[in-house]
Amino acid sequence: MAATAAAASPLTPLPPFLQRPSFPRFRFTNLFLRNPNPTSSSTSIIVSGPRDNRQPIRRGRTLSTEAILTVQALKRARNDEAVVERIVSTSVARLIRADLLAALTELQRQDQWQLALKLFEIARRENWYRTDCALYADMVSSLTRSKRGSEIDILMVEFMEEVQMGGGALSGDLRGPARLVKALVAAGKGKAVKDVYEMMKRGGCEPNEYLFKFMIKGLRGLGEEDAACEIEKDYELWGFGGLCAEPLAIL
Repeated sequence: MAATAAAASPLTPLPPFLQRPSFPRFRFTNLFLRNPNPTSSSTSIIVSGPRDNRQPIRRGRTLSTEAILTVQALKRARNDEAVVERIVSTSVARLIRADLLAALTELQRQDQWQLALKLFEIARRENWYRTDCALYADMVSSLTRSKRGSEIDILMVEFMEEVQMGGGALSGDLRGPARLVKALVAAGKGKAVKDVYEMMKRGGCEPNEYLFKFMIKGLRGLGEEDAACEIEKDYELWGFGGLCAEPLAIL
């Protein structure tokens, strides 16, 4: 009995295999919270960025899910003409007008000029399409950023053909032609600026003072002195205060 009482006494140490292991106490909250001392050198900030130079697609009011998926599919397949044509005949063909134009704008924004030209060609075949100077201006600007001068020349030939066939793009509203002229000046296409101006006169789309001066200055900056002088003569005939003294002669 005495031996049993001694074994049960709290003063008697337990065998090692019955003892509770002791662990160091950690403040687990510090593992998940920032270093409370902001001046400590152990604090590091990791900044993540894009894996390449691709611009993110902007999703918003004018870019639907269908347009986003179409743009992504075209960009993935841009080096495979057969796959691109399959996407065009399936996904692109199902896009409504707003989505097609939104996808075109997104490809232009990301300087995917080859894909943008393909969608622009598709848009021009749609029943709802009408010759639009603003659409051409955006396409010219995209090609200018990609330094595709020969494609701009081809595009402007097609534009002139559309206008001559009764597109009506260079009559009435001045905003579209003004955007196109600005894009052509930025692209260094003086002859195209002169051609657009002649088409404006044929269609009865009379420039205002600002556009007259912009074309004159732009053409002179491009070395097109003769064309600038011709437009300057028309500007003088145009009259004081924006009142046309007489119809501008078509050269």
